[in-house]
Amino acid sequence: MENKQIKLGAAISYFAIAVNILAGLLYTPWMVRTIGQANYGLYTLATSLISIFLLDFGMSAAVSRFVSKYNAEGDQESVNNLLGIVYKLYIIIDIILFTALIVNFFFIDKIYAGLTPIEIEKFKVIYIIVAIFSIISFPFITLDGILTSYEKFIYLKMCDLLNKVSVVVLMICTLLFGLGLYALVIVNAISGIAIILIKLTIIKRKLPVKVNFRFKSTKMLRDIFNFSVWSTIISLAQTFIFNIIPSILGAISGSVSIALFGIASTIEGYAYIFAAAINGMFLPKVSRIVNKGSENTDILPLMIKVGRFQFCILGLITIGFLILGKEFIILWMGEKYIVSYYCALVLILPSLFYFPQEIGNTTIFVLNKVKIQSVIFAGMALINILLAIPLSKNFGAFGASLSICITYFARTIAMNVVYYKVLKIDIFKFFKECYIKMSLPIILTLFLGYGLHYLLQIDGWIGFILNGILIVITYFIFMWFLAFNLYEKDLLLGVFKRFLKRKVY
Repeated sequence: MENKQIKLGAAISYFAIAVNILAGLLYTPWMVRTIGQANYGLYTLATSLISIFLLDFGMSAAVSRFVSKYNAEGDQESVNNLLGIVYKLYIIIDIILFTALIVNFFFIDKIYAGLTPIEIEKFKVIYIIVAIFSIISFPFITLDGILTSYEKFIYLKMCDLLNKVSVVVLMICTLLFGLGLYALVIVNAISGIAIILIKLTIIKRKLPVKVNFRFKSTKMLRDIFNFSVWSTIISLAQTFIFNIIPSILGAISGSVSIALFGIASTIEGYAYIFAAAINGMFLPKVSRIVNKGSENTDILPLMIKVGRFQFCILGLITIGFLILGKEFIILWMGEKYIVSYYCALVLILPSLFYFPQEIGNTTIFVLNKVKIQSVIFAGMALINILLAIPLSKNFGAFGASLSICITYFARTIAMNVVYYKVLKIDIFKFFKECYIKMSLPIILTLFLGYGLHYLLQIDGWIGFILNGILIVITYFIFMWFLAFNLYEKDLLLGVFKRFLKRKVY
């Protein structure tokens, strides 16, 4: 049942990704042309603000960790008690958040000095919409963690798919009726609230969860705080890596730079969702392995298996964008967005090495070693701020993107030291089995792909699609003969056989 949930959840995730990317390719240029480049920059700034203000102080990570732990022990009562304490804490934090949002509103003119007076007035309206959504949705951040802990990946991913589809449909309707910038922000809020209601219904009907608001426990509260404090530092650090960049650009560079970075971050987001499609699904499995006391022997094989899959997918995305990305940007958005190609490229590169190690990151949470991770992430955030301000001032959107790239590579190196020294994972064997053994097909495809790109001189989308198809075919041929092991070949053949069987019958 667990494997079925993971496989179907992953399939739904990738289908949702395909829908999201296809829709984004179609409506993003249209949206930018309709509302204008400056307004698109404000829209990007608003969506980044949602992420900043929805910081949950590590509570969501605490819920995922402790609920998975209690489930592995078969202790449902502790789950109910934990959620009772957590939701009471969320109400308190929500009140603090509401106060902070009000105070921040009166400093918008000073914070975003790079915006024009007209843009400031527009942004204030957007800010109010975002603030209302933040207050309503904040207490329900834990819903994903609850569904993940109970391995309800199909429901979770179906909700994600529904959210993406509904946002796209509503945004298209908004643009067709010419409702403007404010309506685009409202659409995201409405869709988000609707998905929250659906998830609440699923949890109520499908899970044995009964939140005990009357429960009080100093020990459990202390355990939550001990974990969430360090998770809060991690969340804050992540905020000061990516979500803070539009605000930095808004303060010292302007709305055009935000728009250029927005396009680049959209593309990086596509790479991220491909990599993150199956992340979190292995938290319950890792919890069971650790609960058995066999993490040192069982984590590495799982990390290699998942890592090779992630590296294969990200390798194709990276070399595909490296070869065809500039042409794609020109066809998609126009030559004035060519800077976004270089921004997106440096944003994607660190993901190629970080996301294949996701099982190691999950193990850190399960073993409650987040204190060490928080120190690394705090250092990472400091590096990013120190680099982002001067680089953004001198090089605009590309400087901000370069700052993130340097910071992310520093994070990956530091985390590898933790995996090896603290978790006792043989990271050198992981590098050999994952990166080294799978690198040759990537390198060969890169060189051959460039050759095919220059030989096949067909302009427009037709040439782009033909080049893309040739790169994908070449890549998987090289992977099949030079990198895939028997398990991976059997897995792909099994998917292919099931597909043919469905076609026949």
